[in-house]
Amino acid sequence: MQPLALSRYSLVSCLGQGADVTAAALRAGQSGLEPCRFETVDIPTYVGQVAGVESLAVPVALSHFDCRNNRLAEMALTADGFAEAVKAAAARYGAHRIGVFLGTSTSGILETEQAYRVRDGGLLPADFHYAETHNTFSVATYVAARLGLEGPAMVISAACASTAKAFATASRMIEAELCDAAVVGGADSLCLTTLYGFQSLQLTSATRCRPFDVDRDGLSIGEGAGFALLERATAADASLQVLGVGESSDAWHMSAPDPQGRGAAGAMQRALADAGLDAVDIDFIKAHGTATISGDAAEDKAIVAVFGMGTSCSSFKGHVGHTLGASGIVEIAMAALCIEDGFLPATAGTGTFDPACHAAYLIQPIKKPVGTI
Repeated sequence: MQPLALSRYSLVSCLGQGADVTAAALRAGQSGLEPCRFETVDIPTYVGQVAGVESLAVPVALSHFDCRNNRLAEMALTADGFAEAVKAAAARYGAHRIGVFLGTSTSGILETEQAYRVRDGGLLPADFHYAETHNTFSVATYVAARLGLEGPAMVISAACASTAKAFATASRMIEAELCDAAVVGGADSLCLTTLYGFQSLQLTSATRCRPFDVDRDGLSIGEGAGFALLERATAADASLQVLGVGESSDAWHMSAPDPQGRGAAGAMQRALADAGLDAVDIDFIKAHGTATISGDAAEDKAIVAVFGMGTSCSSFKGHVGHTLGASGIVEIAMAALCIEDGFLPATAGTGTFDPACHAAYLIQPIKKPVGTI
């Protein structure tokens, strides 16, 4: 692919809103995970809940889109001058030439859960707006309207790959000249379906998650949102660039990875080939690292198969939890912070790395120039 300039980005997670507070937390090894007190959930687990979502108001003109997921999106749109950067891009290209390619896994399902509690004679309440909240496309409709964009728009719902895959879609749409720039990212919010669903699979930890730890026992669910503005690298002066993307589907099992990590390895190899890079060109690997027993083991095999045992690795899940559909954009933004600030964070919450995992996981953060992640 032709390199794309990542000319502006924003994020929000349980660590806080924006780049500055997130970078400070990463450098300090801080975790935003706390015992779950979300809604009516009664599960012994930790979650990454974003503060201030309940009191946030979306613009009055878009009030019918009001839901937790779109409130998270609004928080990210107003962070780090992102909305202003998109406005400037629209002046350069035209609003009809900027696409919106987002991801989410559960969208505004929390609003549907709450609506079902108050059914009257079986009827959902009159103020429940499924199309603008629960509907998966809701977040793209909201973001496009909020930013005044008129280009192609779509939402990808592919579990925790959702917002990462949005980058691949955006690169293809720009290459096909269907748009000149793209707003990429999305949001995923806490809901009862996700929390009880993962608990029923026996995948949630009763402590803060510990990626790649010898005693890891499950994940911590988080929520978050983020956006990136992508433009052709020749048209924007930006130090950050997206050089390549890679996708795969190992089709091993509905809820478990290929134990040998072949699907993950294939995606990483394709990303390197797409960027015209070799494994030795990579300075840091942002591992998915969910802290599940089988997931981390399979990912470790994939990393070692592609990169060997010398490239530094960390997981951000100990900081923010598994933000599911938002994990791609939230963690890409966090990786961008590492490049701009010149540091490699350690994996928060992990005490003793599993000796069966052989990649070079960082025990302590490292201050050093970072070129390619």
